[in-house]
Amino acid sequence: METLSFTFPAGEPGAGRALVGCVGSGDLEVLLEPGSHGVLTINVVTSVNGSAPRWQQVFQRLFAEQLPPAMNIDIHDFGATPGVVRLRLEQGFEEIAHD
Repeated sequence: METLSFTFPAGEPGAGRALVGCVGSGDLEVLLEPGSHGVLTINVVTSVNGSAPRWQQVFQRLFAEQLPPAMNIDIHDFGATPGVVRLRLEQGFEEIAHD
């Protein structure tokens, strides 16, 4: 098990909370909560040691497209592929946008 932490620039804090995915399903679980203005923090608990570069690339690609809301994000990984990671994060951001 490995715990990874990432920080990215962000906009205004998100308005709500969201939980998407389920770690027990062989997927991954993402919890999003409002954060501090201008900062997006991500903590990843993963069973795949040495995966920090993969996570960094996924986040950089996703957040290069648009400035994310200021959030605290916790991810519990179950060896999910980058595509599933991106899908779950997009689902979480969509859910908080509708709160």
